[in-house]
Amino acid sequence: MPKIAFHLNCLTHGGAERVVTNLAGRFADAGYEVVVATEWIDDNEYELNPKVRRVNIGLKPEDENKGRLYKYIRRIKYLHDFMLCEKPDVLVAFAKLALFRALMACKKTGVPVVISVRNDPRTYYIGIRNTILIKRYIGRAAGAVFQTEEAKSFFPEKLQKISTVILNPLTPKYIEAPDADHRDKVIVNAARLVKFKNQEMLIYAFSDVYDKHQDYKLKIYGADSGDGTLERLEEAIRETHLDEEVELMGQSDSLEEDLRCASVFAYPSNYEGMPNSLMEAMALGLPCVATDCPCGGPRELIEDGVNGLLIPIKDRKALSDKICWMIEHPNEAEEMGRKARLIADKASLDAVYEQWRSYLDNVISNGKRL
Repeated sequence: MPKIAFHLNCLTHGGAERVVTNLAGRFADAGYEVVVATEWIDDNEYELNPKVRRVNIGLKPEDENKGRLYKYIRRIKYLHDFMLCEKPDVLVAFAKLALFRALMACKKTGVPVVISVRNDPRTYYIGIRNTILIKRYIGRAAGAVFQTEEAKSFFPEKLQKISTVILNPLTPKYIEAPDADHRDKVIVNAARLVKFKNQEMLIYAFSDVYDKHQDYKLKIYGADSGDGTLERLEEAIRETHLDEEVELMGQSDSLEEDLRCASVFAYPSNYEGMPNSLMEAMALGLPCVATDCPCGGPRELIEDGVNGLLIPIKDRKALSDKICWMIEHPNEAEEMGRKARLIADKASLDAVYEQWRSYLDNVISNGKRL
């Protein structure tokens, strides 16, 4: 069987890390030799399948006191050495820093590199430096996996022709969770507390909802990113005088139970790649309201008015109005949730694995070996 390497910064709780953890384990269970190469080990990480081998290729202790450029070059060298030593049949690099490192490091290794873009490229891949990097190195890619057609369209046509679009795999526990037997009077959100997720707007929108529906509460699940968002959310709660009605729940490893019986899942992001937590909420059968944000992730998942509701980004009134609509039309909302659950048919781990397997097997057969 072929040998597959995945490369990313670490396995801390996040969307790309979750996808790599799930895919690596599924490939290993299918008999592939799988190696995950990371730059560092974090305290709060996803657990890898025991069949998957992990290699730390980050900076060494003697590198730490060196300058920024030196460290940048060493990271590329260590990844290059890893490719020469491990000789994987393909290396898949997830997220911007890792994928540019991989494209720089692959020269003279004979290892085809597939890149996977995880965020909105019109936010993360703009500016002079990124333009130069794309122009100089993107042609080395043997392929690319995008989460949406909109993200794919940002990159050069030559790369688009050898790329594909694949949804993120759902963690099985969300698919296997039983149907809700009732709806609690709770609005929920689950995402890392970071500015672009815009939970701050959700709190203000909920204050408008609360004016009409004072028996409802808002619960926001997610770890603090450290960018000041947690403090802004706490201030928004104080400002709206909703200390008893809005709860910041922190990180949870049992969201399939925490969210399952909520009345509405609200997702107010300003931009996204493919939002895992929205997919998980849909798989649980939750009535969902989400922003139609770039680079098109919610739009790929939700058919407005059929299996959820879409609203413009940064539109507090639209968010509060649609949440109220869900509350006030429980039968229609429940039907949307039932249809949302069908996301499992195309985003189960097995379904997504088959798409990745087919694509990577083709790259291994035909990909660039620089």
